[in-house]
Amino acid sequence: MKQKRSRNKIGYFIKEGASSIFSHGFMSVSAICVIIACLIIMGSFALVSVNIGAQIAKIESDNQMIAYVDDVLSRESAIALEDDLLKVENVASVQFVTREQAMDEFLDEQEDPSLFDGVEASVLEDRYIVYVDDVEQIEATKVALEQVEGISDIRLQLDVANGIITARNVVMIISIVLIIVLSIVSVFIMSNTIKLTTFERREEIAVMKMVGATDSFIRWPFVYEGLIMGLFGGLLAFLLQWGIYTLMSDLIGAYSIATLIDIIPFRNMIQYVLPVFLGAGFLVGIGGSLSAIKNYLKV
Repeated sequence: MKQKRSRNKIGYFIKEGASSIFSHGFMSVSAICVIIACLIIMGSFALVSVNIGAQIAKIESDNQMIAYVDDVLSRESAIALEDDLLKVENVASVQFVTREQAMDEFLDEQEDPSLFDGVEASVLEDRYIVYVDDVEQIEATKVALEQVEGISDIRLQLDVANGIITARNVVMIISIVLIIVLSIVSVFIMSNTIKLTTFERREEIAVMKMVGATDSFIRWPFVYEGLIMGLFGGLLAFLLQWGIYTLMSDLIGAYSIATLIDIIPFRNMIQYVLPVFLGAGFLVGIGGSLSAIKNYLKV
């Protein structure tokens, strides 16, 4: 019996909350639109930050050192160094390049290769291209590689590595700060919009109080109303964000710069974006309703 009564109450609250949305159409639509706008602003910036971070991670993964093999070693001994190099901490992978391959690559980069017709590949050294896991430890890794017997020299573009580290840290700090600021501003705007919808009904709340309705009885329809608006706004914002992101991805893909940028497909992020949008709408809807109605219950 109690369970049935409880279900009846919940059904009544949901029905009242939903009907209030339609009976106060303009303010309800305004609240939902603000929720959508704020979520899209936050979501767009967050998705841009994620893509920038992924691009920097890609550049970071391509960062490499060149480990030159001592000339005294035979080709077989040089190839055998691979295991020793892979044992060095922070080394992700290595690629062996013969002096002949290095010469071919060098000639391919020249505007007039015929100028080097008399140059033999023997003037070059066999080498390893070394990729690291963590670019921040690249200097320590360089020192460790220099200790490997059979390696004569290590070449590292330290300015590039430091530039990658700086860019990554700057993007991370700016992203965190702006997302926090945008989140606070968005929650403030959305909560105050919901408060406006409640302000319009302050007389209705006062009448209910005077006829003996309890605070919880008055409060719950507003909570469900905010919940429905929040979830609906979050879902619509997600769908619009999907469309905007796809449109922008297609526009970027139409230019040659797309070959330099790997944009993460939206479908790869749905499992993260959808819960965040719905969760944000849920919290803002309920939080805004509870915050808005508490002042009008003091009659």
